[in-house]
Amino acid sequence: MKAEPLAIPGVVLIQTRTFADERGSFSETWNSRAFSEAGIEAEFVQDNHAKSARAGTVRGLHYQTPPHAQGKLVRVIRGAIFDVAVDMRKASPSFGRSVSATLTADNAHQLWVPAGFAHGYATLEDDTEVLYKVTDFYAPECEGGVLWNDPDLAIEWPVDANSALLSGKDLKLPRFCDVASPF
Repeated sequence: MKAEPLAIPGVVLIQTRTFADERGSFSETWNSRAFSEAGIEAEFVQDNHAKSARAGTVRGLHYQTPPHAQGKLVRVIRGAIFDVAVDMRKASPSFGRSVSATLTADNAHQLWVPAGFAHGYATLEDDTEVLYKVTDFYAPECEGGVLWNDPDLAIEWPVDANSALLSGKDLKLPRFCDVASPF
């Protein structure tokens, strides 16, 4: 496993090693010792599996507020995504900035998004499946979000806003400047 810190401290791109032979392949996606050595301390309590039928599906930008804030370890098992983390930590020098990575089933990369970030992704291929581990249980009373294409965030999404497929709930999320960050 190779851990590559991204431009915002705390967000880490994990490059897993895949071993392939005539039978197929094997990779280790979580190892508490290796992640701890990379500076990622996480105790996961729930795994989530999202399927998106169409390329251009956008999910996010979501977060959970304290006391149920979540860190997420995201990976793709089929297809590809453009994955984004937005720093919501008020005291952070990178408050309001984002980082992104392309995760695919083929590259087997994972993205560690710590608590204090809004997270979202756009699918780059039809029939994409995403698995992610979280550090706290889903708590609907603690959910929050930011509008995915907020011009103030200036995220360069690889999806046209007019053709993106979003849930009704995600279409109504507030702009970043209208959110009182709980972090």
